Formats: sequence, C-alpha cells, structure tokens
Amino acid sequence: MKADPSAQLALLQVQERDTRLTQLTHKADNLAERADLAEANARLERLRKEIIAAQTIVSDLESDQRKADADVDLVRERSRKDRDLLDSGSIGDPKQLQNLQHELESLARRQSELEDVELEIMERLEGAMKAVGVLTAEQSELAERHSELESAIVAHMSVIDAERATVTEERNRVAAGLPADLVTLYEKVRADHGGLGAAPLHRGRCEGCHLQLPPQELVDIAAAPADEVLRCEECRRILVRTPESGLS
Repeated sequence: MKADPSAQLALLQVQERDTRLTQLTHKADNLAERADLAEANARLERLRKEIIAAQTIVSDLESDQRKADADVDLVRERSRKDRDLLDSGSIGDPKQLQNLQHELESLARRQSELEDVELEIMERLEGAMKAVGVLTAEQSELAERHSELESAIVAHMSVIDAERATVTEERNRVAAGLPADLVTLYEKVRADHGGLGAAPLHRGRCEGCHLQLPPQELVDIAAAPADEVLRCEECRRILVRTPESGLS
C-alpha cells in the first residue's frame, strides 16, 4: 500500500486521539465514585431488608404487648370484682369467703406473672424500636452519601464527555483527510491489536510492541520508498517513519 508520508504522519494523530478516547472511556468506567456508589447501593438494599425485618419485629411485639395489656386488665378487673364482693360483706358463708380469698391470692400471683411478661415485652419492644431508629438513621445518612456520589459522577462525566467530544471532532477531522484504504487498514489492524493500529518507529524501536528492530530490517526500512506503508514484522501494526526514527 502507498500513502503520502504526510498522510502516514497524520495517521499517528488519529491514533493518538483514538488512544485518548480509549483512555477517557476507561476513566469514565472506572471512576472511584462508581465503586463507592455500587457499595452504597448494596448497603442500602441490605438496610432496606433489615429495616423491614426490624419493623416486623416491632409490629409483632406491639401485638404481643396489646395482648399482654389485655390479659393484665382482665385479671385486674376480675380481682376488683372479687375484692368488691369481699368488701361488701354480702357473703356470710365462711367456706365461700375462704374460696374467694384464695381466688384473690391466685389472681394476685397471676397478675404479677402477667405484669412480668408485660414488662419483658415492653423492654424488647423498646430495643426493637431503637434498632429501627438506628437503621433508619443509617439509611438516611447513606442515602445522602448516595446522592453526593451520583452528583460527583455527573460532574466527572460532564468533563469527560466535553473532552471526548473535542477529541472525537479532532480525530474525525484528521481522518477525513486521509486515503480511505489507509484508514480501512488502520481500523482493521487497530481492531485486531487492542486499539493500537499505528505506531511510530522511534530510534529503531517499534512503539507498538516496544521491540528494537534488527539492524538489517532498519536498513530495509531506510531504503523503502517514503510513500510505502510499512508494517512491523513483530506486531504487524502500521509502522510510521518520523524524523525521530533513527534511520539516517
């Protein structure tokens, strides 16, 4: 393939901009905030589940507390009625009075037991509600951090996209002035070699594979017509001669 030396040098400009575009894409995909955001998203999801579980515990304990309160109230009401009956003096039968007294004592023990249960439930409920509060506060704090990270990513991407647009415009402008067959070859080689399709020959070394070329190969390159499109024998990238190639 033949191409004017100036076109070959311009191809290096295209490559430089393609390399920069690749770097910008890598930078955009690997912003530190993206990893932090992913971690925040995962933690927010865990918190959501933990809060639901904690709220369910609170709801269950509130139900248990209502039942315990009702049980205590029932025993208290029964004790009050028995106490009123005992204090009324309407019962004259000693055995009946004794049975009533025994029932009052039994009810007192039952009330004490139920009040212990009631107190235990209240303590557990207080702890569960505190856990919900802690988790909710953490969720709120993390949500704020999440918002900050999203804003930071938007700001970074604005800068990256602006540079990307400028570099793309420059790249397309330079590429538009190059021979179509040279650009086609460049694109094919670039696709096959990790995005690097053309490299300068610098002081006898291919900057594509970073290998020093053998002396005889350098002699052959120096003798080749200036418009001949060369390929590195090692990496097969387009090898562009420059004033810094070290051929003279």
